Amino acid sequence: MTGNFPQPVVQLCYEDVNGFCIKTPYSPGSGLILFGSLLAVFGNLIVMTSVLHFKQLHSLTNFLIASLACADFFVGVTVMPFCMVRSVESCWYFGAKFCTFHSCCDVAFCYSSVLHLCFICIDRYIAVTDPLAYPTKFTVSGICISVSWILPLMYSGAVFYTGASDDGLEEFVSALSCVGGCQIVVNQGWVLIDFLLFFIPTLVMIILYSKIFLIAKQQICCWGAYYNSAINPLIYALFYPWFRKAIKLILSGDVLKDSPSTISLFSE
Repeated sequence: MTGNFPQPVVQLCYEDVNGFCIKTPYSPGSGLILFGSLLAVFGNLIVMTSVLHFKQLHSLTNFLIASLACADFFVGVTVMPFCMVRSVESCWYFGAKFCTFHSCCDVAFCYSSVLHLCFICIDRYIAVTDPLAYPTKFTVSGICISVSWILPLMYSGAVFYTGASDDGLEEFVSALSCVGGCQIVVNQGWVLIDFLLFFIPTLVMIILYSKIFLIAKQQICCWGAYYNSAINPLIYALFYPWFRKAIKLILSGDVLKDSPSTISLFSE
């Protein structure tokens, strides 16, 4: 009975190659990846051009932002387009060496972006908590930018080009690998390191932005008290007719003509 039903056709990444990968159906998320890639490239290119071209934007914070835009720009150039192709075709057509390079760029530039965001958060925290001393305290933007680039590049290179990431998983890697695939296998030790390297900067940002929010909330309450002092006279003028009459006398100058004891503010 089962022989009467048509068997599903299995599509392969490479038809005439042994050890091929199986091609899976088209992913509808590719359009979103394409839009994100174009936005990452052109949006961050505009940010970099603006900061570097206009001298009025040459500040420590803006240089950090331009460096962040550069990291995100490289994500849009070296990572997202190839992820889009793999999302559509479910196959990797760019070779094993470029797969390693692509994965290295993916980790390096994304981690660089996280570090930049963390340093920008620290910059904003110092600017909010101690604005008078901020220009003298945060003068190490060059060091922050260097750390945000050197550390991720060294880490990703150590993970993907030394072979240390898949120690103890050689049999699993051999069983998983196929022509037309780009699967990166990382052992538990490196997974933990990955988690900490992304978790710690994120935790720092959450803590500092929470403190910035509390400080901003206190400043809003303080200014609210000041505005309350400014609004009170308007409230008196709105609800008390004697106060409105007093204001009229003061503004018109009539208050200087008569003795304060003879001026009547209340209706008889």
